[in-house]
Amino acid sequence: KVLDLLCENLGLEEGYLKRAFTGSNGPTFGTKVSSYPPCPRPDLVDGLRAHTDAGGVILLFQDDQVSGLQLLKDGAWVDVPPMRHAVVVNIGDQLEVITNGRYKSVMHRVLTRPDGNRMSIASFYNPGADAVIFPAPALMGAAEAAGKNEGEEGTAEYPSFVFEDYMNLYLRHKFEAKEPRFEAMKVDAAPIATV
Repeated sequence: KVLDLLCENLGLEEGYLKRAFTGSNGPTFGTKVSSYPPCPRPDLVDGLRAHTDAGGVILLFQDDQVSGLQLLKDGAWVDVPPMRHAVVVNIGDQLEVITNGRYKSVMHRVLTRPDGNRMSIASFYNPGADAVIFPAPALMGAAEAAGKNEGEEGTAEYPSFVFEDYMNLYLRHKFEAKEPRFEAMKVDAAPIATV
């Protein structure tokens, strides 16, 4: 449902993002349960270092009483307050590529706290390992948005690559900026058919 809402917002045909994630064996799902125990010296210990998520859509059920999640907005860290019965929806690197940058993956981190044990459950909806990820043609050719003449094609701001290749790179560079990962995929990738 979230992917269909994103398609609607982007002007993509319904189901486009689901198909982009499919690969030969369908998308992948995973869940991670995290516990951040109280820390007497939170100034000395990171709960989880700053990073973007590699995949597609992440649904986060965070603790409704103990804070700690922050995201980077306009160069400043912003607290995501705990809210009862709320789900935080996070965009990963693959949606940034497919949307040609219309949606950005969010740099986030978790701080340790001296008071309370913070719990969270993150559910990841990611492309299949062999899914070819590339900017949606409909989001590259928007003539009016790119200031181009009618019929002129826009450009892809991101490379095409196989999701598993990106994950192999991500695992080695998770806590670094995402832009060099995208650049490395441009350099390393052989041409991939995207139509």
